[in-house]
Amino acid sequence: MSIIKFLSSKTFLKQIGIAVGAIIVLTIILMKWLNISTNHGEFETVPNLTGKSISVAEMELKNNNLVMQIQDSANYNPDYPKFSVIEQEPVAGTKVKEDRKIYITLNPSGYRKILVPNLNEKTLRQALPTLEAVGFQLGNRTYVDNIGKDVVLKMLHKGKEIHADTKLPKMSKIDLVLGNGNRPGMSTEQDSLAPISSEDIDLPSDLN
Repeated sequence: MSIIKFLSSKTFLKQIGIAVGAIIVLTIILMKWLNISTNHGEFETVPNLTGKSISVAEMELKNNNLVMQIQDSANYNPDYPKFSVIEQEPVAGTKVKEDRKIYITLNPSGYRKILVPNLNEKTLRQALPTLEAVGFQLGNRTYVDNIGKDVVLKMLHKGKEIHADTKLPKMSKIDLVLGNGNRPGMSTEQDSLAPISSEDIDLPSDLN
């Protein structure tokens, strides 16, 4: 039998039909499997987790067939409760597939501790921007007799003296003891040299 006759024979055409049919069936089966395995066309909505505790966030994600993944804590934010969610990815309202991981960032328990800068012998004008640059706040200012006007003599925190090697939580208030520009003891000397009025002197009765 020649090749032309074989290609036009019923046997060959039957085999071609069987092959095409098998391909169509396999394609349908594959598409069905993909729809089932990937939940084609089915999405979950990411809930808003901001400000919620870990337990509440985890429960809400489970109810939406999503998985919680905790990332490292960020900088402390006083506007949110401790250990609550302050960021999430994807954001609330996003449509995602079932079992998608939702990454959350938690609010730490407080500000991290940082080293107190050395402000001794610096002027108030120098000390203030230095404090603010590292994350501290200026508290109360107390002046004592010292010829260095507005020069930092001591640093205090909650009434206790601190030094440059001290670590305090960021945003702590640091009180400063400053010089008032007077020589120590000058205030006492000035009081002793103050003019005396006649009313302060007891004169003999015959001179009145």
